[in-house]
Amino acid sequence: MFSRTIKPYLLRLSTQYPIVTMTGPRQSGKTTLCQATFPDHEYINLEALSVREFANLDPQGFLSRIKAGVILDEIQRTPNLASYIQPIVDSEKKPGRFILTGSQQLEISQTINQSLAGRTALLKLLPLSYPELYAKHPANNIGELLYAGFYPRIFDQHLNPSEALSFYLSTYVERDIRSLIHVKDLSTFERFLKICATQIGQLLNYTTIANDCGIDQKTVKSWLSVLEASFILYQVQPHYQHFRKRLTKSTKLYFYDVGLAAYLLGISNSAHLLTNPAKGFLFENFIVTEFIKNRFNHVKDSNIYFYRDHAGNEVDIILDYGDELYSIEIKSSETINTEFFKGLHFYQNLAGTKNTRRFIVYAGTESYETNQIKIFSYQHFNQLFAEINER
Repeated sequence: MFSRTIKPYLLRLSTQYPIVTMTGPRQSGKTTLCQATFPDHEYINLEALSVREFANLDPQGFLSRIKAGVILDEIQRTPNLASYIQPIVDSEKKPGRFILTGSQQLEISQTINQSLAGRTALLKLLPLSYPELYAKHPANNIGELLYAGFYPRIFDQHLNPSEALSFYLSTYVERDIRSLIHVKDLSTFERFLKICATQIGQLLNYTTIANDCGIDQKTVKSWLSVLEASFILYQVQPHYQHFRKRLTKSTKLYFYDVGLAAYLLGISNSAHLLTNPAKGFLFENFIVTEFIKNRFNHVKDSNIYFYRDHAGNEVDIILDYGDELYSIEIKSSETINTEFFKGLHFYQNLAGTKNTRRFIVYAGTESYETNQIKIFSYQHFNQLFAEINER
């Protein structure tokens, strides 16, 4: 089992709240982590049909047989159960009584807002982070890293990434999506997913996606919303400041797992990836998602944006801390050249003293500082996040 950064927070919050709810994509390690963290809690899988029927048809009877701490896995499968959990925790006032997991943000949010508001801590667990997966040995092959992605089971079971991700897509993604939206033609939805993968790191254009898929823009927005709720992909918002510049209003699209994105692009091995035109976008996806994981693993909301104006000036990541802005450029090259600094210099001239720190993350192996810009290898995420998290 991998050591997960979020575990100490999970433990602490279970001593402060009667309910802890952990969400995240399927197969991100939620169940494994919760069972390892709370070995004395009873484990109940609500995916099991007979168990789910019992919980849905007789929720009071179902809960009455649970006398101590319990892990209820995939709680979104029994949305009404939360209404019956509420009076139990209100009367018992025992911290850590219920540990809930789920893989559908939208359904779980509705359940919590209606019944468990103020009673539960909320955590998000994404697939393994780079520091978690490569804690002992750095990943020297960037092609293999991007191709395999970060789902724990691929590494626990030594699975072929293409096969595992194909099964993942068929078993979980398509099934979950079908339960949320009515897809008449599954091949159209599959094409939609693949087209989304071609849009990584680019300004999101609903018209282009709609035309390529043969669907309308309303359907594009609906399907994107469901994929976001299912922790398949996410959008990064542009950062707005009063810089008297015409800024883009479009978002950028990324996948929570870069390996799944590579699979959707038809990349079947790591060598193929190294020569693929999408390598740079996949590397960017990997880096941006590591920053998201870092925030979620420390139980913080995302503070990640990007900057782009209508003249094409751009910075890949802006970290907004309110009183400070950190600017970060991402480069898939293994060597640094002077062109990499242009966006950072432009943004600092624009933002002034508020842009307190500047970074470049690249595919090389050396980390150093030059002209007050810190350059980090992707292999040194621990050092980078140690600096960022200390504020």
